[in-house]
Amino acid sequence: MITAVVGLGKIGLPLAVQFASAGHEVIGVDIDSRQVQQVNQALEPFPGEEGLQDKLAELVPAGKLRATTDYADAVPQADAVVIVVPLFVDEETWEPDFAWMDSATRSLAEHLTPGTLVSYETTLPVGTLRSRFVPMIEEISGLQESRDFYAVFSPERVLTGRVFEDLRKYPKLIGAISEAGAERAREFYESALTFDPRPDLPRPNGVWDLGSPEASELAKLAETTYRDVNIGLANEFALFAQDHGIDVYKVIEASNSQPYSHIHRPGIAVGGHCIPVYPRLYLSTHPEADTVRTARKLNASMPARLIERAVNQLGELTGMRAAVLGASYRTGVKETAFSGVFAVVEELRRRGATVAVHDPYYSDEELTGFGWEPYAVGQPADLVVIQTNHPEYAELTSADVPGVKLVIDGRNITSSTNWPAVPRMVLGDGSVAASDNASS
Repeated sequence: MITAVVGLGKIGLPLAVQFASAGHEVIGVDIDSRQVQQVNQALEPFPGEEGLQDKLAELVPAGKLRATTDYADAVPQADAVVIVVPLFVDEETWEPDFAWMDSATRSLAEHLTPGTLVSYETTLPVGTLRSRFVPMIEEISGLQESRDFYAVFSPERVLTGRVFEDLRKYPKLIGAISEAGAERAREFYESALTFDPRPDLPRPNGVWDLGSPEASELAKLAETTYRDVNIGLANEFALFAQDHGIDVYKVIEASNSQPYSHIHRPGIAVGGHCIPVYPRLYLSTHPEADTVRTARKLNASMPARLIERAVNQLGELTGMRAAVLGASYRTGVKETAFSGVFAVVEELRRRGATVAVHDPYYSDEELTGFGWEPYAVGQPADLVVIQTNHPEYAELTSADVPGVKLVIDGRNITSSTNWPAVPRMVLGDGSVAASDNASS
């Protein structure tokens, strides 16, 4: 089977490698010529994806995987085309920006040949496959869906850094326009994926047909929107607990000790390509979803809320030096997509502070490229804000930051023993804040 993968990013390239490992002849398409060149040299273009480099080193020299910038080189011969191109959301309007997706769809449609399965794995608003992309493909290609080609929505459900593990762990959801398309999609993904036994699931792990693209689109939005709403609730509890001398982490642990409570952890920011974005895709077709909107706004406001609490503690920040620890949106990845670092830095600067940023995954040159002054452990600072829960930050002590007057721990990873006589403001741990502040 010949498979074309459109978009060789942090999800698309591991998917291409997975298909090639399963015996498909894979051609990856990407507009980034440098990335294409690296793939053809069997070099991973980005670090951190477990097993990716080893698989590239095996598959590319064997001729099972290659990359190109030319759709005409990949699409006409493909039995299946899988699209994993980014979909952006306008920061002001919260409306989806389909520019890249539209461009990729037009390009593949220009070269589509009869009999091809076209699978969209990029997360989409409900109804997008049927109402936007299928008509676009039909108009440009002159082919008819369910007669000449088959369209399916099959959302990626993996986390960067562990894509191959997650492909085995979670059911592969599909939703096609027609029964024939669903059967083609099932055959395709069953030929490419193997699944871990999951006795906890209501049916065997594998390819799950949800019956329509709309159901499959909603399933992906629902699972990610649930997490954003849940974190929003956890943040509400954390802010309340912090104001009332309560340790919210003990509360969450106690609540989750029975099977009907699954409260997530609070945090200074919700980042990444998924959780901050997909609720807004959902809202684009369901604007009356007030619960979703409220949670998204609350989570987006957390950096400013915690900096406001620092101002209440220290007074105005004008002239103070702040060290923000963590640029990545989460530990274990070198990725700043929708990271809370941007809002934290912006709010600190708005308050008059001089800001420097540290992250063990980024060089000083890379941090400077974002417009930030790099911070080095050992340099003095008045305020420390822990934005990412990198394990290195759990080991820091007050001796590592001379002159520090306040630590804002937005991830609950510090300990009072490492910061003696330094007030710590731990999101959601009112007991820590009360005891530390009383002794300072």
